[in-house]
Amino acid sequence: MDPVNGNSAYRESWASTWGERIERFVEQQLADADSGHGVEHVVRVVENAFGLANGTDADLAVLLPAAWLHDCVIVPKDSPSRNQASRMAAARARQFLTEIAYPEERLAPIEHAIAAHSFSARIPCETLEAKLLQDADRLEALGAIGLARCLMTGGAMRQRLYAPGEPFPIGRQPDDTQQSVDHFFCKLLGLHRTMQTESGRAEAVRRSRFLVVFLRQLAIELGYSVSEVDRSIESALADSPDLVYIMEWSGV
Repeated sequence: MDPVNGNSAYRESWASTWGERIERFVEQQLADADSGHGVEHVVRVVENAFGLANGTDADLAVLLPAAWLHDCVIVPKDSPSRNQASRMAAARARQFLTEIAYPEERLAPIEHAIAAHSFSARIPCETLEAKLLQDADRLEALGAIGLARCLMTGGAMRQRLYAPGEPFPIGRQPDDTQQSVDHFFCKLLGLHRTMQTESGRAEAVRRSRFLVVFLRQLAIELGYSVSEVDRSIESALADSPDLVYIMEWSGV
């Protein structure tokens, strides 16, 4: 059986045995999640993880539940406990999986993958499944989806879109606690460098190009030259081997 069909067949079997119960639990847990971190986000992460796992030796009995449960505890982005969110989700996921009698030998790897997926937790990924989940979740911060989620989250946190007087951090330090556009320069444009897998990095680089197009169009609409915003973008991409590739794209 080839990897694609083999993974698909296993996934269907896993879904009929475990998937419905896990999905119902996630829907209950995320009933009050903000619009950028709800069930739709989780479903996309599951799809990302499944796609990145194709052709690998990943254990889907670890990866699938970890992807479904990676955000099963809600901690607001601006909470002082945010860097503990993935550890809290990992512990709650293990508790739930124990309650439904999920295979015990998979619980520790699932717990690790969930705990390590978070950017702010800074927990090293020790397994392939943890690396795949981390990449799958980080892809959600890039491309059209990442752009939309960034602005949705910023709005929910009552941030400005950009800094009055200097929309782009050309002569100032970026501050993504105050304006959403600065989050591109603080985190998003450099995210491709943190990817753990070759396939994840390739997709992250591709999606990063869309963010550059958005920033350039925003500069034009605000009356700034593209060359001005490009200096800030290049600073955020400094030392990236993909800088030229990301910067050279001009549209979809």
